[in-house]
Amino acid sequence: MSTTDTTGTTGEHPAADEADTPSATDAAGAADTSPGDEAAGADLSTAPKEDPAGPAPGGPTLGAVGWIRWFWRQLTSMRVALILLFLLSLGAVPGSLIPQNSVDELKVADFKKAHETLTPLYEKLQLFDVYGSVWFSAIYILLFVSLIGCIVPRTWQFVGQLRSRPPGAPKRLTRLPAYTTWRTEAEPEQVREAARALLKGRRFRAHTVDDAVAAEKGFLREVGNLVFHIALIVMLVAFAWGVLFKSEGGKLIVEGDGFSNTLTQYDDFKSGSQFATDELEPFGFTLNSFTGTYEKTGPQRGTPRTFEADVTYTRGDGKDEKAVIRVNQPLKVGDSKVYLISHGYAPVLTVKDGRGKVVFNGAVPMLPVDNNITSTGAVKVMDGYRDKNGKREQLGFTAFFVPTFAGAGKGTMVSQFPGLDFPVLALTGFHGDLRVDSGLPQNVYQLDTSKMTQYKVDGGTGVAKRLLPGETMTLPDGAGSITFEKEIKEWASFQVSQQPGNGLALTGAVAAIAGLTGSLFIQRRRVWVRAVRGDDGTTVVEMAGLGRSESAKLPEELADLAVALTAQAPPAPEPAEAEASEGAEK
Repeated sequence: MSTTDTTGTTGEHPAADEADTPSATDAAGAADTSPGDEAAGADLSTAPKEDPAGPAPGGPTLGAVGWIRWFWRQLTSMRVALILLFLLSLGAVPGSLIPQNSVDELKVADFKKAHETLTPLYEKLQLFDVYGSVWFSAIYILLFVSLIGCIVPRTWQFVGQLRSRPPGAPKRLTRLPAYTTWRTEAEPEQVREAARALLKGRRFRAHTVDDAVAAEKGFLREVGNLVFHIALIVMLVAFAWGVLFKSEGGKLIVEGDGFSNTLTQYDDFKSGSQFATDELEPFGFTLNSFTGTYEKTGPQRGTPRTFEADVTYTRGDGKDEKAVIRVNQPLKVGDSKVYLISHGYAPVLTVKDGRGKVVFNGAVPMLPVDNNITSTGAVKVMDGYRDKNGKREQLGFTAFFVPTFAGAGKGTMVSQFPGLDFPVLALTGFHGDLRVDSGLPQNVYQLDTSKMTQYKVDGGTGVAKRLLPGETMTLPDGAGSITFEKEIKEWASFQVSQQPGNGLALTGAVAAIAGLTGSLFIQRRRVWVRAVRGDDGTTVVEMAGLGRSESAKLPEELADLAVALTAQAPPAPEPAEAEASEGAEK
């Protein structure tokens, strides 16, 4: 049995398979390619034939319709789809690096203050609203149209290929990349029947055409290719669906307080343009306690070990249920998910007026400024306060809290550890107008002192004083006092979100991976087995294979098929061997 193999390897990607050409083109040469040779490699791919150069200079005028068709062919090519996909990924980069109005307007405002020169340029380029910008939407829509315009005709063409049969064998099988031949004493009809049964047993689509068996295999490659690109469309739809119908809000809750999933309960709330507030999931929950423990020694000192919120939540039916919310383990209520975002401390403070009346008592949340939960906050007494003379006034206190103080004389007042080992609270008092009635929005954690006068107190710096739990700072001239109670509560910040497109996006991502895997590891190939009567009366068997792109696996598979077929059509002795055998017998 003699074997002739021509092998090669060609790197390929399913999204760019229009650049591949059947390897028979290389084997046959351009000089004398027969129609049978061309048919053998036809329809191995559904990739459209393109003319990337466009209309030839000086050629005939295309006209309006012709130009529209040419631009449509360019737009729906895989090359352009890949370019648009790259541009979409590139366009998302500033959305990750630059604060976005849709995520946090306060961060955007801070960014604008810190970068006054760049801000006008960024605003013109819509870099603070990347995902809603004109240029990002244009790329998104063009990519969507490009993928659909590419997939629809390829799918229709692939369906036609599935319904058709493999083409007949080329006239010269020796020109194909993988080839082998031998002579056998079996009848040609028997060889062809055995070959057809063998190929069907190996899951080839096989049928007999004239003097040869034609077989084809590897259609799942194109299925995977199409699934991959359809999955991209699914993910684009999921992204658009999520942007239009999503809702996302944040809420800071102190231990013992609750939350109801209504718009007025949120500290901040963002939603898509098609989201209606009556679509909010009906539920509420109470933060029973927050537990946070930290590594106390070693290089990882201060690293959180336990970070969980114990809550009691109520669905629409009013039944109470217990749950524990952890990082990356949200509470799921219907279509909503409640994520644990951050945590901090809320010292309990009591403020009395000049006559000893309690005008404020409650836990005041402090916002962390570092990993050891060094925190800042503000206390605002807006109503009910009167000085010793009965004059109505407003009070405000800026607060600086550290859960673990290093001690006086040991550096600045910065926390050394996130746990409550040595809590200290520094307060600075003001009186006057808090400007809460000015009509301008205010940050509840910051104090506007533009219309206020600072108190001077005994001890500390003269204007600010450090307090331990249970200690009191007395305001001058009988203005009252503020007490740092021994109870220190903790708070947790939650994000409540509804993302209707997440499930669809996950399905698309899984399908894309599966489709890409199939298109990379499955090869579309054809095999022909020709059996004809030779001049000496024996049967000449030829086997050849052709793949969409050259691969070392095709000759190996053909050799395996040849070995299996020789079991039923064993090679006949060569003429020289037969004569030597007859001479030995004589």
